[in-house]
Order: sequence, then structure tokens, then C-alpha cells
Amino acid sequence: MKKVFKIVFILLVLAVLCVVGITTYQYNTYAPNPVTQEAVSNNLVYFQTSYEECRNNFILLAEKIKKKFKNVRISKLKVESKKDPDLTIDYCYVPAQKKFKRLLILSSAVHGIEGYVGSAVQQMFMKELIGKVNLADTGVLLIHGINPYGFKYNRRVSENNVDLNRNCSKDNRLYKSVNAGYSNLYGMLNPEGKVNLRSVGNVFFQINAIQKIIQHSMKTLRQAILQGQYQYQEGLYFGGNALEPSIKAVTPLLKEIAKNYEIVFNIDLHTGYGARGTLHLFPMPIEDKKIKKDLENIFSGNHIDWGDGDDFYTVTGDFTSYIGQVLPGKYYLPMVFEFGTLDSQTTMGSIKSLHNMIVENQGFHHGYKTKKDELKSKTDVLEMYYPSSDNWRSKAIEDARRILSQAVTKFESIER
Repeated sequence: MKKVFKIVFILLVLAVLCVVGITTYQYNTYAPNPVTQEAVSNNLVYFQTSYEECRNNFILLAEKIKKKFKNVRISKLKVESKKDPDLTIDYCYVPAQKKFKRLLILSSAVHGIEGYVGSAVQQMFMKELIGKVNLADTGVLLIHGINPYGFKYNRRVSENNVDLNRNCSKDNRLYKSVNAGYSNLYGMLNPEGKVNLRSVGNVFFQINAIQKIIQHSMKTLRQAILQGQYQYQEGLYFGGNALEPSIKAVTPLLKEIAKNYEIVFNIDLHTGYGARGTLHLFPMPIEDKKIKKDLENIFSGNHIDWGDGDDFYTVTGDFTSYIGQVLPGKYYLPMVFEFGTLDSQTTMGSIKSLHNMIVENQGFHHGYKTKKDELKSKTDVLEMYYPSSDNWRSKAIEDARRILSQAVTKFESIER
């Protein structure tokens, strides 16, 4: 009998080692599914390599629009900063030319590093689609680089380590809320010390993550981690203690421009979450049946994730909901465009995405053991939000062009 137990024990150990070996190999060689659709050169012209280039191209296209339509306004909002005096939120406002009824707001870079793709989509819209908008009674407000610090320095957050998409609220009670699930995971999410990508914890990160998934479930973990937290200033997904300067700067603009319009439609541009090469439509959960029906009409033929799937999560303090809060009395339609990059809807892609964020945040606050560690970490994060693949970029513009073309046309029929 002892011999049997010994054999069983050895087999179990071998099985565990096999699983660890296989998952470690899969994790450390992980790559998302490639986009096979060939790139089109006309789509790639909208992408640049720096915040300054994106900003300059946005302004150049805005100036061309100004020559075509009446009373176009181009300006910038200076963002208070202790680290960089040249941070601005730039915008172009094309007012309704005859009657103020509908307003379309196209915003980018709430998460700074996601601004490269957001800017590219805005540039495409300005060059190709502005003429498809019924400007007789519809105004257009393009807000470029809402988080200019994160955009310029390739971080998702502001210079205060605040995630602007967890920071937006008219009610200060948000900043006193407690995310208990996050606190339970703090040690895993916010390791101390310099980043060493060859450490046991990093090489075998998936083992720890899989244990947590088995213990809590993927849905519970995703919600706890991504929801937002307000206790740990250096931690991931920190929502801040008050409105950030960027949100303070853009709020009066939103109120001023929207005041004469009855209906406001915001499309906020993001990258990262979801299937690679897929443009996901992710509004926050909506209870109002008319708003839901109108959004379904605007985006008919495209799948909208209403937040009822197992891989969905909700956040607190998001920007699109905030716009509705600061525009009381308006009929407000919110939508988030999310361009998937790393197949984060899968277990391994989700773990890889999380690890990239953990390492980047750790490196920012505690430094890196080697220059190689720093380069790898920063490259991985940039690739996660701004893929270098020409095929991916081209398809992102193609998808955005198709869906935005439909959306601006369908928006004409929306009544309060």
C-alpha cells in the first residue's frame, strides 16, 4: 500500500511540474492572435510617434476645417503641472451651422498612452467624415489628449498616478469609497523594490494569478482589480482624492459648448481591452430603455456589450458617465470605443495585461534593476496600448471609419 501511495504521490508531483512548466512556457511566450487583414497605406498616415506630433497634426487638420465651415473654434486648455509646462488639451469645435439641436463629442486619451490611436481616429474623422455630419443642426466637439501627461510620457495615468477614468465625479463621496476586493489583492498588484523581470515572482507570475482565479473566479478578480480604488496613491487604478487638473480644465468647456444643444452624444476612444483587432462597443450599464434603444439604432449591426457578460466589469468615476452628470437636463448618449490589442478577454491575455501594468507601475515608483528590464517593461506597455503592427493599425482605422460613418448618419434621426 505504501508503494502505491508513493507512486501516486510521484505522479501527482510530476503532473504539477508538467502543468507549471507548460503554463510558464505559454505565459512567457504569449502573443495575441495576429491581425491578418493586410494594411492599407492610406490608413497608416494618421498615426504618429509622439504626443507633440499628434497634437500638431490635430491642429493642422482643425485649421483646414476652419476654412470650410463658419465659426469654427480652435483652442487649447492648459493643464496645470509640476513636471511639464507644455501640456495642453486641444480642441476643435464646429458649431451647428443653422440650428443648435445635436452635439457629437469625440474625445481621446483619457488614458494618456491610448492617445496615439485616439488621435489617429480623430484625425481620420476630421479629414474624411466631418462632411458626413449633418452640420445644419449638429455640432461637433473634438477633444484631443484629455490626459496630456500620460500621452506624452507613455503612461496610462496622470502625473499624480491617477486613472482619469476612475476620477470623474461631482460627488466627493466617490473618493472616500472603499474597494475591499482590491485591498485583499494589494500585495500581488503593488510589489515593492526594483523591477527584476527574471525574478521568480515575474517569471512564474501566472501561477500566482491562476491560484487567485481558482480561489475567487476570474469575474470577481477582474471587478476587484479594475473597478478603481481610492486608498493607495501609488497603486494601480488609483482614482484620486479629488478631480484631477485635466478633468477640472475640460469641465467648463463641456458645459459651455453643450448648453445650447438638446441632445449630446459622446464617443470616448480607448485601446487595450478585448480581442485583438476588434473594435468593441462598451457603454457603461444603461437602465434607461430609450437611451439603450437609441444607441442600438445608432450602432445597428454591431455588437454592443451592455455589461451582462462574464468578462465584463464596471468602473467607478468614468469619464463618459461624468459628462452626463455635468450636463443635467440634456438627453445624453454615452459610448466607449475600445480597440482590443492583447486578447485580454482570454485568461492568459488577461493575466499578461495585468502583469504588464503591475511591472510598469512598480518600475515608475521603485525603479528597475537593469536598463534591459526598463526597456522591456516600457515596450510591453506601449505595445499593449499602441500596437506596432501595421495590420492592426490599418484595421483600427478601417473599423472606426465604418462605424463612425454609420453613427453620424444615424445620429441625425435621434429625437429627445
